Amino acid sequence: MSSQELVTLNVGGKIFTTKFSTIKQFPASRLTRMIDGRDQEFKMIGGQIFVDRDGVLFSFILDFLRTHQLLLPTDFSDHLRLQREALFYELDPLVDLLNQEHLLQPRPALVEVHFLSQNTQAFFRVFGSCSKTIEMLTGRITMFVEQPSALTWSSNSFPPQMTLLPLPPQRPSYHDLVFQCGSDSTTDNQTGVRYVSIKPDNRKLANGTNVLGLLIDTLLMEGFHLVSTKTSSEDKSECYSFERIKRPEALTMNKTLKSETTIKSEQKKK
Repeated sequence: MSSQELVTLNVGGKIFTTKFSTIKQFPASRLTRMIDGRDQEFKMIGGQIFVDRDGVLFSFILDFLRTHQLLLPTDFSDHLRLQREALFYELDPLVDLLNQEHLLQPRPALVEVHFLSQNTQAFFRVFGSCSKTIEMLTGRITMFVEQPSALTWSSNSFPPQMTLLPLPPQRPSYHDLVFQCGSDSTTDNQTGVRYVSIKPDNRKLANGTNVLGLLIDTLLMEGFHLVSTKTSSEDKSECYSFERIKRPEALTMNKTLKSETTIKSEQKKK
């Protein structure tokens, strides 16, 4: 690539080097007039075009020119200032995307884990504001219930052989799931044990505290962080609240608007 295909801009003291075609792809913009020398406010000095504007915000504008997408950091809060810069450079497609500010705001995903331990049993109920989180947990959590094997000894001196029947957690709704572990007494006064396994951990756990710890570790590994814990005075149940900031998706420039801009550019060239 020759130096004639590149342009260097000094925006508020920050240096940017890019292709002429990147800057000039919106013919009606002030940036195009700046590069073509049709805007007398901007002069070439020492091989650079100096622009007395915010250089930090210009990096987002240049990224938009390169990708036709607007993707801002999660903690970005200067939407109005960036919109002002887009208006200054007369980039109407970028202004339109910034008008969709509500889509650019990071949205938290919330999860609540309710844990109740009674004697030798433990009960879990997980609520999630995002159904995808619940689907993820449902795919990882498996309950195993003890059942007598079909082939058992007839003599009472030997205990029956037990097999583990895998069961998925219950889904009362799209936003919650229920499962339990520990030992309980069946109708024939036999003790059955429920185990819980959470992938990728292969252990089958019957102790509720151990399952709770593994469940919390799973959420932390998925990017959630613990916000609060509460204990109910009535049934001694525990509630753990988690939050994860969901990154906004990139907003893409409207294809119709892009094609119209291309047509105008071709008409001007003719």
